[in-house]
Amino acid sequence: MEKNGSDEKTTKYYRLSEVEERNSFKSTWIIINHKIYDVTKFLEEHPGGEEVLREQAGGDATESFEDVGHSTDAREMSKTFLIGELHPEDRHKIAKPPESLVTTVHDSSSSWSNWLIPILAAAIITLMYRIYTAEDV
Repeated sequence: MEKNGSDEKTTKYYRLSEVEERNSFKSTWIIINHKIYDVTKFLEEHPGGEEVLREQAGGDATESFEDVGHSTDAREMSKTFLIGELHPEDRHKIAKPPESLVTTVHDSSSSWSNWLIPILAAAIITLMYRIYTAEDV
């Protein structure tokens, strides 16, 4: 464990091997976005059940955490379990965290559905309008 003295509040750095060892009933640590959380005391309170946390214990839970879409309250609560960060030299050993907390849709402007669906919808509406107005004559 190392400390970074540049912050007003020193950050504790843990090696990946230290986190991997914390995978038991006595001590359960997880990594989310390169931050280390000791969720041992939260296991029984976790709304999704303790099994969900145990499956991620000792490793990177970033993808699982983000996929669930945790609320703002849950994200705030997670700060109470924060104990440090993954050592910078070990960060390449796990998946890169997402750039943001917001899931974005991949924009592929060349996709045929981006233009075909609106054209079809317009054609159907135009056809329905012409049929409707032709019957009124």
